Amino acid sequence: MNNIERQKIGILVGGGPAPGINGVINSATVEAIQRGLDVFGIYNGFQYLMEGQAVGVPLTLERVAYIHNEGGSILRTSRANPTKSPEYLHNCVSALMKEGITHVISIGGDDTAYSASRTCQRAAGKIRVAHVPKTI
Repeated sequence: MNNIERQKIGILVGGGPAPGINGVINSATVEAIQRGLDVFGIYNGFQYLMEGQAVGVPLTLERVAYIHNEGGSILRTSRANPTKSPEYLHNCVSALMKEGITHVISIGGDDTAYSASRTCQRAAGKIRVAHVPKTI
């Protein structure tokens, strides 16, 4: 980890609801914080990112402590797909970088995985992506 700039992970959820989303958010947040990273929960998948905004909430151990007992997603979800336009992809990268996000964990199906991959490519190595499949 760079000692000058603390790394930040953004977590987002795309597609329809599925069991276990909050469990993934909880586990990823706990692990990231234990490794010294900040965590930012991005609301409504790529929806606001496509508009150039990183709308969400900092995730802390206290915030995620019991969410695995709740259904749905504390970050909500959407089917927004930034691969439909180069401008949308540019807006996603710009919003993530403005927020200081260096890594993204996407939770979703094929469209979300593809959107995250294309966002990573567009960022040219400045943002790393890991995807957690949730389609059942």
